[in-house]
Amino acid sequence: MTTTPIAVSSPPARTRRWYSSLWVQVTVGIVLAVIFGALSPARAVAMKPLGDAFIRLITMIITLMIFCTVVTGIAGMRDLRKVGRVGGKALLYFEVVSTLALVVGLIVGNVVHPGSGFNVNAATLDARSVADYAGQAKTQTVTDFLMRIIPTTIFDAFAKGDILEVVLVSILFGFALSATGAFGKPLVEMLESLSKVVFRMVDIVMRFAPIGAFGAMAFTIGKYGLSSLGPLLKLIASFWTTSILFVVVVFGAVAWMAGFSLFRFLAHIKEEILLVLATSSSETAIPTLMEKLEGLGCSRSLVGLIVPTGYTFNTDGSALYMTLAALFVAQATNTHLTWLQQLSIFSVAVLTSKGASGVQGASFIALVGTLSVIPAIPVAGMALILGIDRFMSMFRALVNMIGNGVATLVVARWENELGRETLQRNLA
Repeated sequence: MTTTPIAVSSPPARTRRWYSSLWVQVTVGIVLAVIFGALSPARAVAMKPLGDAFIRLITMIITLMIFCTVVTGIAGMRDLRKVGRVGGKALLYFEVVSTLALVVGLIVGNVVHPGSGFNVNAATLDARSVADYAGQAKTQTVTDFLMRIIPTTIFDAFAKGDILEVVLVSILFGFALSATGAFGKPLVEMLESLSKVVFRMVDIVMRFAPIGAFGAMAFTIGKYGLSSLGPLLKLIASFWTTSILFVVVVFGAVAWMAGFSLFRFLAHIKEEILLVLATSSSETAIPTLMEKLEGLGCSRSLVGLIVPTGYTFNTDGSALYMTLAALFVAQATNTHLTWLQQLSIFSVAVLTSKGASGVQGASFIALVGTLSVIPAIPVAGMALILGIDRFMSMFRALVNMIGNGVATLVVARWENELGRETLQRNLA
């Protein structure tokens, strides 16, 4: 007698609750922070350690993650010439787009005139509030900039957390490991395993993102208050609008030419967008941005090269801010600038804008350094925008982060390692 086997139905897959999504949790954290900061400013300012602790957790992981990603990517390459080719294409793209951002900032400043009507006497401003930033803003030559990329020791690069130094060490180590052939294979496998552990660390740390976003945003609203935006609302509105239009128009056109939808990409990185807005630092998005770009089909070596170097050379948001803010200070203090002087600001900003990313306030320091080279503009005028710099840095960091994500996908398309259909399917 035969028995008919009874089909055992497997338990239904657990559907993910909407409130368990990271972007929902971060959004809730930001909304609660704004309300808390408006109702209880003093207590909201005390939340600053929550945001600072989260940023430090992220920066603690970044250097090790970049090292593992770049080394394993290069060591696994069959064509090592691709590294130089990818780097060359990336630097060309970075320079063209960031220079365009500087030009857009100049145009908006001359058309909108955000500083007109202030009629501020520079002698009455508190120059001491800018003095600390002026001390950090040392004018550097091209040689100084290139020498700064080379760390004193290999371990010094990781100790300081300088991303560009870590990239240099990683590239050299990756080439050397690749040259050893089969002898270095066990080390490559070990680094690949370490890379998986590091990404798991990122997943763990990101669970605290809503708390970090709450602390950072609560501090911003509590300390500076929405009322502080009033007198300088025209500058803030001009910069925010320019940033949004730059992303939509310029990045949108670049994405269209590369064969993907910018808006689908923005939806894909919505968690990173919210996190950068809350913390005013683009570095907080580096680990998960790199992970998502790999998930879209970009090779590990390409992501490891472009994203970290882009945070130094592809600072589009900082470039927009520097020329626009420089013209604001000149207009607010009734300082007339000739076109030759404006071109001087542009030329200096081409260099000083490099490296003005990641750390909140770095662009402000870079702008102080730029104005120090142009004697006609009183550096003390920077005191006018010191109080709202946190609100400006939100969009500076956001444009920087989005720009590096778009750049990675564009270079991946140029290298034909990511097909148009594959990218569109992964984004969908």
